[in-house]
Amino acid sequence: MFDADFFRRWMTATATSVDREAERLTALDSPIGDADHGSNLRRGFTAVTATLEKEAPDTPGGVLTLAGRQLISTVGGASGPLYGTLLRRTGKALGDASEVSAEQLAEALRAGVEAVMTLGGAAPGDKTMIDALVPAVDALGSGFAAARTAAEEGALATTPLQARKGRASYLGERSIGHQDPGATSAALLIAALAEAAGE
Repeated sequence: MFDADFFRRWMTATATSVDREAERLTALDSPIGDADHGSNLRRGFTAVTATLEKEAPDTPGGVLTLAGRQLISTVGGASGPLYGTLLRRTGKALGDASEVSAEQLAEALRAGVEAVMTLGGAAPGDKTMIDALVPAVDALGSGFAAARTAAEEGALATTPLQARKGRASYLGERSIGHQDPGATSAALLIAALAEAAGE
């Protein structure tokens, strides 16, 4: 079972990873986006950890809902609303329970991913964060390490795709050959989940 502390560890691990990888995310975003993905997410997750240090929700759902709200209010571009929706919807699906099981987390995360798909209109294969998140959620039943591997493979698999959603879609065929920065940061989020779980 996973408590609020686990979810705080997940958010802290994500913030550390995003901070470390911010320049790489921005470099990936440079040819097909606004070259600000890394800096935007770094600002957002830094704000998340600062907020969680000040306010400490005592439920898993509370931690993720607060984190999502913070991302929406501090991250520019499309990634703030998308990541904010992912975490808020996942938190809402977890409800007020003080502890949740791996199965409940997987179900809640699926609800979060579906909310992102509805908001952004993206499906697997569109060269977005969905290409990392859907395989990760599908693999969660086999454990956190399996989810991390699936997310990383999903992010890599965006390289040969032509973008059909988001800023990169304006480039048409010129988006081919570039790994999607959103899928890459989504893989970092899932890897941080595995790290928090000690896998």
